[in-house]
This record gives sequence, C-alpha cells and structure tokens, in this order.
Amino acid sequence: MKSTLFIGASALALTAVAACTTTQDSLDSGEAQIAAGQSAADTSDDNEMAEMKADADWKILLADWDGPYGGVPPFDKVEVSMFQPALEAAIETAQEGIDETVSQTAEPTFENTILPLEEGAGEIMRVSTVYGIWASNLSGPEVQAVQREVAPKLAAFQDSLYQNADLFARIDAIYNGEDFDALTPEQQRLVWDYYTDFTRAGAGLDEADKSRVAEINQELASLYTTFSNNLLHDEEAYVTWLTEEELSGLPQSVISAAKSAAGSRDNEGGDYAILNTRSSMDPFLTYSDNRALREEVWRTYYNRGDNGDAYDNNQVIADIMKLRAERSALLGYDNYAAWSIEKAVAKTPDAAMDLMMKVWPAAKAKVDSEVAAMQEIADAEGADITIAPWDYRYYAEKVRQAEYDFDSEEVKQYLQLENLREGMFWMAGELYGFEFQPVDNVPVFHEDVRVWEVLRDGEHVGLWYFDPYARSGKRSGAWMNAYRTQDNINGYTTPIVSNNSNFVEGAEGEPILISWDDASTLFHEFGHALHGLNSNVTYPSLSGTAVPRDYVEFPSQVHENWLPTPEVLQRYALHVETGEPIPQELVDKIERAANARQGFDTTEYLASALVDMKLHTMTDFTGFDADTFERETLDSLGMPEELPMRHRMPQFAHVFSGEGYAAGYYAYLWADTFSADAWEAFEEAGGPYDKETAAKFQKWILSVGNTIDPSEAYKEFRGHAPDTNALMRDRGFGVPGEASGATDMDVGAGAETPGE
Repeated sequence: MKSTLFIGASALALTAVAACTTTQDSLDSGEAQIAAGQSAADTSDDNEMAEMKADADWKILLADWDGPYGGVPPFDKVEVSMFQPALEAAIETAQEGIDETVSQTAEPTFENTILPLEEGAGEIMRVSTVYGIWASNLSGPEVQAVQREVAPKLAAFQDSLYQNADLFARIDAIYNGEDFDALTPEQQRLVWDYYTDFTRAGAGLDEADKSRVAEINQELASLYTTFSNNLLHDEEAYVTWLTEEELSGLPQSVISAAKSAAGSRDNEGGDYAILNTRSSMDPFLTYSDNRALREEVWRTYYNRGDNGDAYDNNQVIADIMKLRAERSALLGYDNYAAWSIEKAVAKTPDAAMDLMMKVWPAAKAKVDSEVAAMQEIADAEGADITIAPWDYRYYAEKVRQAEYDFDSEEVKQYLQLENLREGMFWMAGELYGFEFQPVDNVPVFHEDVRVWEVLRDGEHVGLWYFDPYARSGKRSGAWMNAYRTQDNINGYTTPIVSNNSNFVEGAEGEPILISWDDASTLFHEFGHALHGLNSNVTYPSLSGTAVPRDYVEFPSQVHENWLPTPEVLQRYALHVETGEPIPQELVDKIERAANARQGFDTTEYLASALVDMKLHTMTDFTGFDADTFERETLDSLGMPEELPMRHRMPQFAHVFSGEGYAAGYYAYLWADTFSADAWEAFEEAGGPYDKETAAKFQKWILSVGNTIDPSEAYKEFRGHAPDTNALMRDRGFGVPGEASGATDMDVGAGAETPGE
C-alpha cells in the first residue's frame, strides 16, 4: 500500500501500535501555576483555559512545516493531548478531498484523480509522522491511551478509502482506459500501484463482504496495539539485578553499561542491571562466567510476551491469525501469505520458501560444526555441561578467540560510536558526493537527538536526524524513519530522514564503545537513510524506500560491506586510549572470523522466517495455540536444540504488531541475495569505491524509488538477475554444483506495470 494518501492511513495504523512506553513531561500548562502555589480552586479557570488552548494548539500538527530547509517538524510545540484531535481532523480533511475528487463530472484523468490523491495527503502525513515518533520514541500511558482510541478510527478511515466504489471506478477507468499508454512510465507505475492496492483491499467486493473486511481491520488494529503494549511491558518490567560478585567475566564496557542501566532505573534493585532488551542481553550472554545467571537472563528475554499473565500474547496471536485468514478468504486468496507477497519481488510464498530451504540445510550444518567446537572447549575446561541456548554466545566467543585469536572486546576498543558516525559520513561522501554539516537551528523531540544538513556540491539535499541512545519509552532495536519523503510535484521537496538506535549512554565525556555487530547495524540503518536521501522521483508514493519489503532491505544490507574496508577502518576505527588506527593484524582476524558464528546467525533468523511463512500459509486456526505451533514447526524443521528462533512468536513484533513483515520476514534473506550479488559487482569493478559502479548503484537502485519494477532496476544495474550462489559464498556455506555456473534468481516474475 504505497500510495501517499493511503500510506498515511496505513502508517498511522502501524505507528499507533509501535512498542514504546515512557513518562511524558507535564502536558497541562496549568501545572506550572499549581506548582507556584495556587490552590485547586484558584486554578479551575486556568485549567479550562489550558484545555481551550490545547484545542487550538493541536492545529500546529496539521500545518505546513515552517522554518529552514523547506520546513521542519515542530517538535518543540508538541503535546500528547494534541494527537487525537489532530488525527481526527486530518482524517476529516482527507475525506473531504476524496469526496471532492469523486464528485467531479469530468471524465477521470491522471490530473483530476491521481494527482489530487498525491497532493492531498499533506495533513495526515504530517500528523502521522509526529505521532509515530512519539509512539516509537517517547511513549507512555498517555500515548498508549491515544493509541487505543485512534487505532480503530484509522483502520476505519483506510477501509472507507479502499471501499469507495466511486473512487475505485475512476482509478479503474484510468488504468484500463485508452489514454493509459500516453502517460509517462512513472505515471503508469503510480496508477498501477493505486489500482492494485484497491483491488487487493477488496474494492470489488459486495457491500456485505466490504463491511466484514472493515470490521476485521478495526479488530486487527486493536489487537496489534495490544500485542505491542504487552511486549513493551515485558521489556520494561523485567530487569536482572547484579551484585559486584556477579560481574565475573564481563569486560569493563559491559560493566559500565550495566551500571548506567541501573542508574536509569534509579538503582532500585542494585548497582548493576541487565535490561530485558537485545542490546543488554547479548553482551551479557557473550561474556558472563555465571551460567545460572546466563540462563536467567536468557529465559527472561525469550519469554517476553509468554509468561502466562495479563500481558501474555498467545491468545492475541490466535485472534490475529483467525482474522487474517478470514479476511484473506474474503479477498479471494488461498491464504494470508499469498495476499501478502503478491506485490513483493518474490511474488509467491513458494518462491520465498524455495530460497529459504536452499539455505536452511547449510545453516543447520554450520550450527552442528559450531556446537561441536564449543563442546570441545567446554569439555576441555571441565565444565561438565552440554551446550544449551544460554551457552551459545559464551562459547562461540571462546571459539573465536581459540580458533581465530579474535577477541570481540579487543576489537570494541577501536569502535567508538562517534568516530563510526563520521566514517559513515565519509563513505557517503566518497560514494554519492554527500557532505554532512551539523545544525542547531531546528527543534528536536529529545535532547539526545542531533541534526545534520546533507549537501551535495554545496546544494541542500536534506536533513539527517540521529537519536542513538536507549531510554524508557523507546522501542528496542534500530531503525530508520522518513519524516518527509522527497518529491517533485510542485517544486522539489527535500527529504528528512532519521536513524534511531539503542546504545547505552555512558558517563558524561566517556566514549561509547560498540560491538562489531552493532557497528554493522549502524551502517545498515544508515543505508536506509541514504536510500531516502538519494531519492529523485516525481511522486511521493513512489519515493525513496517505498519499495517492496523484500527489496527495501537490499540497499541497507549492501552498505554494511563498507564498514570493514581499509579506507573506513584506518581513518575511523581508532583506539579509545591511544588514537591509533586498528592494526591490519586485527582486521585480518575480523575477516577470518567473519563467518565464525554464521550458523547461529543464519539459523536463528531463518527459523523465525520459516515459522512466519508456514503460519501464514495456514487457513484453519480452530483451537490454535501459538506455543504449540512454534514448537511443532521447529521440530519438523529439525531446529537445533542449542539455539532459539530469533523472534519467538509471542514477541515477534515484525509480524504481530502490524502487517509490515507478516509473511514477509523472509525479506531479509531475499534482499541479502541482492546485496551479496551487488557487492560482487563492486569487487569485480576494482573495489568498494569504484566511481562508475557507485554511480550506477545510485542511478538504478537508490534514486528511482518504486518508479520501475525493482527486478528490472536491478538488472539495469548489474546486467543480470542476482546470483543466489553469491549469498552462499558470502556466508561461507558450500555451493553445490557451483562449477556448473551461476544460478540467477528468478526475479522477473515480480509485479509489472503495463507499458513499461
């Protein structure tokens, strides 16, 4: 659902369930007067005035953004009380625009039907952007209360759009009309996008079925909110407190992070804390010598949403799947996965499964060899254990040190967050001619956030916001947001993008050291930002990262490859104490150890992707139990017992907090096939910074958005479809029959636009 007006509604529904909780600052302007000593009676009139003021102030969320750089989000004027009235008003305005479009007597044309849809979504996009930022970064009881209220309304609005028979009739007339061929290729692609989304949403159903689809969508919107908030509760409610004696094995950087985490919880349970997030759990399991504590931290993390209490997500998942299956049948699809993947590059669930099952046996075999090496070390140490899931990271690190003389903590001393950020800037300059200049003349939503202006040849390109630190109320993980997408409808509109992470902030003035994996993630998310910043299209619906989900991860994943290049490491991987660049000997160790834990990384990911796909090809959910399905499916796949799936179902936010990656978690592997093959293009051309290859990558991958079919765009860049064996080579897996030649992925069956 890429069209701008509809992406507004869809984005609102998704951001309404973003997992976040925090305590919001005081929202009532009357509180300052109460604090000054006024009694409740004295402030009643003031409170009334404050409410009237809020009634007027929410309109700031709808207004065109003012200020420098073509306008910026008014973060300094936002109060949570504004969101619901602003969202409701934006919906009303959008509906008025739709009504005006369909009431025309003129024959449908691109200019009088499609173009107004592209131009008329400004208000709803602006308010949804700010609302989504609060939901993802500054959530709390107030924000969650808004989510519960507006999620069904947003779902209803989206349904009213897609089920508008008169609007669909106009779009259909353009798509199937004799003047379609006279449109530009980009306009044809946009019309096809609208037409396809309408048909997939049930525009052709009878009124009874339309009504039921609308009911289902509203029920799902509420369930997605519940799932997200349950998960968020478990991420914030559970903390493992440590004493000084329980820090054995932890390097100083992890100890400092645990101390900082405890401080963020007011040291309510001690001086050191392991939070229930991946960024806190992962290093603890890697280094802690205390096996009992490793098991405790592991179980706490992997039981999120699965504790049999009021926040348990198993019944929520069952309810979601019943509704998804019913809706898919009403829309005429065999199952939810068939509906979900139809517009993706993979096109069908079978195509996605074929790629996953090609990799799955090799990944499991790599796990077997990894576990054998771990068990050998454990036995040699006299540990008297059998490797369990809470041991995997710990002994994998020992194997890396023993077999590759690779010490993650040694590498970490060269990976300072701020230096790596500068390294990303340098990479973007070398590849795309970007310059990044810090600015302080725009408002931000939190004091942690910093902003840079992006320029090329001295000309303004866009803005990049960076929010690196964890905080209460911020969703876990790392991600990219587009605050404003690029377009060129009425003059050139420049993009505004952000990268958000969850690094634990150290003491004031203390450099933040990050792991090699976190550094790769940093470059990955910056790749998404570069995708948005390089966009050069006409219509916002097709701009930047608005591409199929099994393609959108490709540009970001390929950018991870620039981190280990000597050009970046020698300039920006500098020792925290000496300032010396990382020695080549250590770089060689990184390269040798690059695939040391590839079995774990690939298998835990693929397990989640396979469970996701198998779940969404089901149609009967009578008596469905998520835990049972997960266990039985993993057993049937021969899942190694030494590790879990990356996202167990009760915490699988990609799939159950919305529909962004439902039946689509395979997308990372599919996109990685593109990225592995694309990286070989740079290597074949003479190196990572080959100007000609970078220019082609920018032209055919980063700048075109969704204006042409991604499969065709890739072929223009590479000269052929992706070679799936490139992925196997990249991961250090065997490639059966490679001598017989490359195996190109069949990506030509993706959605096409007539006339292209």
